[in-house]
Amino acid sequence: MLENNSVGIVAPKTAHFSVPLTLKSGAVLPQFDLVYETYGTLNADKSNAVLICHALSGTHHVAGKYTENDKYPGWWDNLIGPNKPLDTNKFFVIGVNNLGGCHGSTGPSSINPATQQPWGSQFPIVTVEDWVTSQTMLADYLGIQQLAAVVGGSLGGMQALQWTLAYPERVRHALVIASAPNLTAQNMAFNEVARQAIITDPEFHGGDYYAHGVVPKRGLRIARMLGHITYLSDDAMGAKFGRKLKDDIKYTFDVEFEMESYLRYQGDKFAGEFDANTYLRMTRALDYYDPALPFGGDLSKALAQTSQQAKEQAQFLVVSFTSDWRFSPARSREIVKALLDNERTVSYAEVTAAHGHDAFLMPDPHYHAILRNYLQNITVGEQA
Repeated sequence: MLENNSVGIVAPKTAHFSVPLTLKSGAVLPQFDLVYETYGTLNADKSNAVLICHALSGTHHVAGKYTENDKYPGWWDNLIGPNKPLDTNKFFVIGVNNLGGCHGSTGPSSINPATQQPWGSQFPIVTVEDWVTSQTMLADYLGIQQLAAVVGGSLGGMQALQWTLAYPERVRHALVIASAPNLTAQNMAFNEVARQAIITDPEFHGGDYYAHGVVPKRGLRIARMLGHITYLSDDAMGAKFGRKLKDDIKYTFDVEFEMESYLRYQGDKFAGEFDANTYLRMTRALDYYDPALPFGGDLSKALAQTSQQAKEQAQFLVVSFTSDWRFSPARSREIVKALLDNERTVSYAEVTAAHGHDAFLMPDPHYHAILRNYLQNITVGEQA
């Protein structure tokens, strides 16, 4: 059943781009598709568009359902819809599956037009900068010259920040949630362990497992299990599972504890839905993103470049969560400091929450009130 404030039954759309796209690595995609969904109505002057940037395993399916009987709605459905914090009575919301994805946009499992076989290992590495470039092309495709806001959590927050760096005159507000200006060494280490689990799976075949009719499920399972451990806080895991046993102790290496059962379930589910090559590329994009790198690691200097060049400057809302140890509040405060160093308009909220990094996906009333209040104050033109 659909909720009263749901965006309702939705359907994905495909934008095809026949022009070559040169990536940051120097590789060229001769053509590509982006799959996207929209919610709400674009107003007369096209001033109410909001782009949602997804995190590592996210998709374009942000809100609503494909059929009334769908068990689960889009991944941020609690945030987006009529009278929800991101109100589709006011805003035209766009969700997009990034390049390199495995949910319809051109990626490693797509057909390479040069070979008529899946790209596989030959699909180039894509970066946050490449995603933002392709997203501007989608905005052009939709006839939108300037976005009211770009919103993203985690890896999506990096994309929101990058919009203000690369295309400062095309975005009025950036909502950077549970994110960071770059990864810590520990975060990069988690990503490398996850990638090695996939790459060393015997079914990986150097990334060309499509031709063998197999999937490196064991590697994907381990990668996802590791990821879930980092997304949850110790308190959240303790509250949900503690040391609960499934049954009497059997002194085996089979599932004995509820936590083990949960991790195996999440790993199996993910391995059946997500592409291993996409996972490798998404985590690499996280590793590579560092706008301060060309400026000796000085984020304030990096942000100063756009401050000097842009006629208009985006305003910011930066949100962090107290229990998020993977993208800690200290990392968000780095962004806030760099913005303030450049006299940018920024609001910052540190939300007390027990869910860890996953808190940005939860319907926490305080968190949602912060987003609602900020978004309500964004001025847009009249509806068509």
